[in-house]
Amino acid sequence: MSALIPINILIGDRTYRIKTLAKDEEVIRRTLKTINDKIIEFKTQFSGKDMQDYIAMVMIWYATETSPETNPGLEKEMMDALQKIEEQMDKAL
Repeated sequence: MSALIPINILIGDRTYRIKTLAKDEEVIRRTLKTINDKIIEFKTQFSGKDMQDYIAMVMIWYATETSPETNPGLEKEMMDALQKIEEQMDKAL
């Protein structure tokens, strides 16, 4: 069994420390880059909102970009990944 490694991640303006498998770190970092790039894009398009609004917009965008209609079978994979992230964030708090 592979050991979990701690990594620091940044979403919007908050840093979180999570543990992940070393083999998953690159995927997590690429996903975070996409999320943070989209936050910046929405901040440019919709100025005057707070960070929670931008994160909500990105979540809606991400969910519709990877919806089951456009990629069958992805829903379970995405829900599993979100569940893991939620568990890791709960542990970090």
